[in-house]
Amino acid sequence: MPRRRQRVHVGSGSDGTEDSDSSAEREQTNSSESDGNIPKRTRLTRASLRLSQSSQDTPDVKQDESPPLTPTGNAPSSESELDISSPNASHDESLAKDPALRDSDKDLSHRPKRRRCHETYNFNMKCPTPGCNSLGHLTGKHERHFAVSGCPLYHNLSADECKVKATTREKHEEEAKVQEESNRHATRHQTPTSRQTRYKEQVTEMRKGRNSGLSKEQKEKYMEHRQSHGNTREPLLENITSEYDLELFRKAQARASEDLERLRIQGQITEGSNMIKTILFGRYELDTWYHSPYPEEYARLGRLYVCEFCLKYMKSQTILRRHMAKCVWKHPPGDEVYRKGAISVFEVDGKKNKIYCQNLCLLAKLFLDHKTLYYDVEPFLFYVMTEADNTGCHLVGYFSKEKNSFLNYNVSCILTMPQYMRQGYGKMLIDFSYLLSKVEEKVGSPERPLSDLGLISYRSYWKEVLLRYMYNFQGKEISIKEISQETAVNPVDIVSTLQSLQMLKYWKGKHLVLKRQDLIDEWKSKETKRGSNNKTIDPSSLKWTPPKGT
Repeated sequence: MPRRRQRVHVGSGSDGTEDSDSSAEREQTNSSESDGNIPKRTRLTRASLRLSQSSQDTPDVKQDESPPLTPTGNAPSSESELDISSPNASHDESLAKDPALRDSDKDLSHRPKRRRCHETYNFNMKCPTPGCNSLGHLTGKHERHFAVSGCPLYHNLSADECKVKATTREKHEEEAKVQEESNRHATRHQTPTSRQTRYKEQVTEMRKGRNSGLSKEQKEKYMEHRQSHGNTREPLLENITSEYDLELFRKAQARASEDLERLRIQGQITEGSNMIKTILFGRYELDTWYHSPYPEEYARLGRLYVCEFCLKYMKSQTILRRHMAKCVWKHPPGDEVYRKGAISVFEVDGKKNKIYCQNLCLLAKLFLDHKTLYYDVEPFLFYVMTEADNTGCHLVGYFSKEKNSFLNYNVSCILTMPQYMRQGYGKMLIDFSYLLSKVEEKVGSPERPLSDLGLISYRSYWKEVLLRYMYNFQGKEISIKEISQETAVNPVDIVSTLQSLQMLKYWKGKHLVLKRQDLIDEWKSKETKRGSNNKTIDPSSLKWTPPKGT
């Protein structure tokens, strides 16, 4: 008879979250007590359960005494966290069906242990799109797909059409690389080249008819397609915009599908099921952008409920409502080092408030692509910006900073929550990080690589800092070293910004910084129109001393 599986819930509180520290201690207690007459806990995979149920004559499979670990270092909380897509699982099923194989391999204890193999496809899975046979891929580079993002049928294409489009895209990319190499060795042009001018004219010509509207027959065709397939197919996109913009959109779809396929092969997500699509955060419902390594029992729900004050994550709105009724947190833990008006910044030590910082990193990974820090938060300080009202201090954004940075990075990771983007809070966070560098009497720079939005924000900030310095500068010779010492911006970032503004020239063996009055006047007019608002950091409101001995 197959051994009955016991479910053990580790460290789960009434709010639906799991404490990694308490679960680790409980695992150690259980392992220390499993001696003498107390049997050791075993964990059965799905393949071995099917094997024991298909035939009662099958010999017992020797179980691994130590289950694999999750990214937190704890044993997985359910059997679904174990990898069942390895070739050994299909071998077990064939062994249970064929008596000859079962008799020839009775001693299963000498078989090699299962290995995690994410590079192999699980052919038992199928694409969720109705009528799809899982063949082909939107990128044209793979033979099979298992998610809607890579389904040609969902995008109203065939597998052959995807391959043709992939070949065309590769040719265009090769031509672009050749052109980039040729421009790299050419002289820097102050005006666009003739090739760039012709390309701009072609794009303008292709975009002329994008607002012409759909004809009556096209509208009927599109409505018929929507009524026939509903949400199981992508809407028809032809003639809605220009061919140029539509091709750009198709390229972005193919690139996103390729990124998801890469993450799936690396084992970070499963085929279309282990990715959180939305989170309920305070009074906002946010659509996620990237995968975050939440525990599988939470990630596979697709929708997560997060407390906006303590950042604990829960499975249902009922659990969240009960948690909010008893949650005593109204602001982040740590010390409030800045306050002006409704804006406050709290300094949170990753060593003292480990769980909060881990939850903050997991939340940030939903909206950041280049982020790898999830659990090892002890060497970092987190500066959390909030906006206060009568209900509490609401999370606006944060940046993390290494306590002892060898390369003097003043920011390791920076994020503005989506509901507060494009409102000036990103520049406030960046300005606050450089204000701390000025107090420390250091020159700072963000850690690379930056995310796409982070790079845009930093370039905009560096441009504003340099133009303000040029506006207030009264001397005749400008020194990059002096600019760096006064603004705490790294000289490398200053030079790259000057080059992008075409304010750095090489003449007679020397590099010259040009004071472009047109850019300065344009910046000054924008500053005047913007007026005095609270989206700036006031150095006099900072109450902070550099930490020592951390």
